[in-house]
Amino acid sequence: MAATKTAPAQAPLRARPAGRSGLSPQAQGLLALAVTVLIWAAFALSARALSASSLRPADAALLRFGVPLVVLAPALWRRRRALAAVRPAAALKIACGAGVPFFLAAMYGGSLTSAAFVGSIVPGMVPLFVAALVVAGGRGAPRGTQAAGLALIAAGVVALVWRYMFPLDASVLAGAGILLVASGLWALYTVGLKEIELDPVGSIGLLCLPSFAVMALLVLTGMLPSGLASAAGSDILLFLVVQGLGVGLCAGLLYAFAIRRLGAERSSAYGSLSPVLVVLLAVPLLGESPTAAVLVGVPLITAGVFLANRRPRPAVGAPS
Repeated sequence: MAATKTAPAQAPLRARPAGRSGLSPQAQGLLALAVTVLIWAAFALSARALSASSLRPADAALLRFGVPLVVLAPALWRRRRALAAVRPAAALKIACGAGVPFFLAAMYGGSLTSAAFVGSIVPGMVPLFVAALVVAGGRGAPRGTQAAGLALIAAGVVALVWRYMFPLDASVLAGAGILLVASGLWALYTVGLKEIELDPVGSIGLLCLPSFAVMALLVLTGMLPSGLASAAGSDILLFLVVQGLGVGLCAGLLYAFAIRRLGAERSSAYGSLSPVLVVLLAVPLLGESPTAAVLVGVPLITAGVFLANRRPRPAVGAPS
């Protein structure tokens, strides 16, 4: 009797170590990627919301780059030699491409346009700019599916801005141009990441350390205004969570995790849904109504990003 009573109780204990999470590696990757896409969408929404906030762009930048440094300080100290060994040229691409210049361009461009513009132009144009950098570096031009995807991206951006050209709306067009600059900077950051040998934590430190130092210097010298001391607590909390913890910390770590689980191709393809999500969330959260240009341009950009990130399948018998 004793043996028959203890056997059922032991079976679950043996099963727990093998299936502790209850999720397959693929499901874990999809979950991480879903959270990442939500964070990317939140970044686009916060860029637009900053214009109505009590915070200044410099304040949002201090939170964006400062929070990850505080959270990751012990881990970054252990990686100090690896960080110091990064080539200056690669470090400059990362610090400029996703640091202060990119952040200020994205925030200011968003204040002049809409969340749909930020969520579509900034990530959407990255494949086109990366392809241009690759061609400029002497490598072959994109072909086939990738070339078709890049053409769709360009067509989508034209569809977004066309209605603001006739009649001319200089403010929106200037904002779109600034967002294009932000996207080009992010492409530079993407290329820089391929030139370094750091894990995701080290990459975050390489970005945030110089960016926070530059931003703090600009604020302390009065070159950029700050309203952090008098800002509303709710605004500080919102940008601390979205920009500092979300974009600054979680997005980088979760996206790297998703790539390990799903591969870069699938992760990039699913990530192309970010512009659509931004448009959907901007309606209830920011009161934005999608215009005809947005309804045409965003799907074109999304389809273009999806195609541009697809890699052709190797032919049968081709080396893998």
